[in-house]
Amino acid sequence: MFQNVTFAKDDQMELIKKRGELRVGLSADYAPYEFEQTVNGKREYVGIDIELAKKIAKDLGVELKIVNMSFDSLLGAMKTGKIDVIISGMSPTPERKKEVDFTDTYMQVTQRMIIQKKDQKKLQTAKDFDGKSIGVQKQTTQEELAKTELPNANVTSLTRVPEIIMALNTGKIDGLILEGPVGEAYLSKNTNLAFSKLEFANASKGTAIALPKDSPKLLNALNSSIKEVKEKDLIKDYKKKANTLMFEDGSFFSKYGTYFIQGVGFTVLLSLLGVVFGSLLGGLFSFMKLSSNKLLKAIAWIYIEFIRGTPLLVQVFLVYFGTTAVLGLDLSAFICGTIALIINCGAYIAEIIRAGIKAVDKGQMEAARSLGMTHKQAMNKVIMPQAIKNILPALGNEFITVIKESSIVSVIGVSELMFNAQVVQGASFDPFTPLLIVAVVYFILTFGLSRILGIFERRMSVSD
Repeated sequence: MFQNVTFAKDDQMELIKKRGELRVGLSADYAPYEFEQTVNGKREYVGIDIELAKKIAKDLGVELKIVNMSFDSLLGAMKTGKIDVIISGMSPTPERKKEVDFTDTYMQVTQRMIIQKKDQKKLQTAKDFDGKSIGVQKQTTQEELAKTELPNANVTSLTRVPEIIMALNTGKIDGLILEGPVGEAYLSKNTNLAFSKLEFANASKGTAIALPKDSPKLLNALNSSIKEVKEKDLIKDYKKKANTLMFEDGSFFSKYGTYFIQGVGFTVLLSLLGVVFGSLLGGLFSFMKLSSNKLLKAIAWIYIEFIRGTPLLVQVFLVYFGTTAVLGLDLSAFICGTIALIINCGAYIAEIIRAGIKAVDKGQMEAARSLGMTHKQAMNKVIMPQAIKNILPALGNEFITVIKESSIVSVIGVSELMFNAQVVQGASFDPFTPLLIVAVVYFILTFGLSRILGIFERRMSVSD
């Protein structure tokens, strides 16, 4: 998809030095490699890969910036210049090497099969998994391993590890493949799960850093840091620190309560910006569609139909990657997510406004014109005051819809409610409780807003 996009002819090292910042892309739901934890009352990215990233940034003499997003979006983010390197437990594969370069490996890991404890006796060999459902993370080494060494199994590829764990816990799948250290962490918190005795022929894989092609200076610098890490056996220290942070004492809410509070704040802010600026954009396009000018009507029709005819997820990715790939703008994930929501809301609100204006009886305009008003005066004084009463309830419902749909921007790393729930899933190794909390919070937000809207509607009906 991004194969032909070129952002700079310079070595990536030159861009990093010029910016004074190393942007590291990762998926922070993969303890002990990378996850978020509250350290001394402050949220921080921690883990083996984070420690490695800190060392590399120090060696390069630049600041470190962590860009957290879903694993299957990382390569696209690097190809479009959103990040400089990927340090996320990624293994070099022939397919990936066509798109990016890799450093020397900095760690060897073994892939393991996790099953429910009750199935330990019947799921011990590759043949035992014939016809069984196997869960893997999308676009990973585990996915490739499952397809090559378990050809008769049904492979289910999901985006995030907590989702796969939950699928196994609920019996949706019969087993899942994970790297040994990650599997051990999840087994410590999910006592109903265990490792299968199954051993893969190609179980041992090396993890390396992915970087843009044709950047020999950066490659040499990264390999130099990795060489020092190996010589001093620093990975051992990184693992020890990560294991300590993974299992810190404290109740669930004392450790993760602030994550949900912050998520609510970002969700409400995103929704407000989406509806407010979407209303301005929608108003513009609704009047364009009602215009007698054929060109303006055509532009409005194309915009509205295209946005309403494509998923919000696609629009989020188009804005996030497109602003860099096409426009050359380096916008944050929050701004890109906000723009996508505004564009999406604008199309729906345009139709709400248009329908509200059309609902006003035509005789109202005729009566106003017969009194000597111009078309503009009639719209401002007669039509719009009545149309607003038709529009406000639908606009309130759009706000409620946007609150729920804003969860989609979590895929590009916007720290809203769903994103923070996913962070907690990865840090707590509990895939279900954060989802339950989020469901309750979303219900409180939408139910409370719908009650407030109901009060406004009743007051407006009284004024009639």
